[in-house]
Amino acid sequence: MKDILVVDCQYDFIDGTLACAHSEEAVKNIIAFINANPSARVFYSADNHSIKHCSYIPNGGTWPVHCQAGTHGAEIHTAFTADITNPSQRPNEANTYYKGENDSVEEYSAFRAKNKAGHELNQDIGQDVIVCGIASEFCVRESVLALKESGRKVEVPSEMLAWVDEAGHRKNIAELSAMGVKVA
Repeated sequence: MKDILVVDCQYDFIDGTLACAHSEEAVKNIIAFINANPSARVFYSADNHSIKHCSYIPNGGTWPVHCQAGTHGAEIHTAFTADITNPSQRPNEANTYYKGENDSVEEYSAFRAKNKAGHELNQDIGQDVIVCGIASEFCVRESVLALKESGRKVEVPSEMLAWVDEAGHRKNIAELSAMGVKVA
């Protein structure tokens, strides 16, 4: 069974300061897929920034303030807890990995994200991974590239993605496919 990596399905990327297109549909599709695969291991990544993070526009970065630690916007959508039938597949301290905690580093990829115990995602996730979530052309893309570079087999189901810009999303999907990533 393939592991499932759910990238950054947090409120700020769904209906908050950085709301992405197709995000609500992506969340529903991801949950349906997880429920259809009750024995799969599920891993979650989450941006977790301080107010001083370098990615924020007020700090000279590209993005509006988002996923500030301890805020509603940083929370993973509650549907992942309410609607996933297998409790072990819901977000928890062991399977949720935080990234972007170093204020001076823009960290799109979840590859080196850490859970509460200090384990890096790349140490815990398997060799065959389905990557889904938000945003296709940024955090999903960089997570896929890092996993692929590490020698893992990676699949990206396009109906389980949300994006900042549709043209960027389409370009990303085409590029990943050309690199040998299975895009469904």
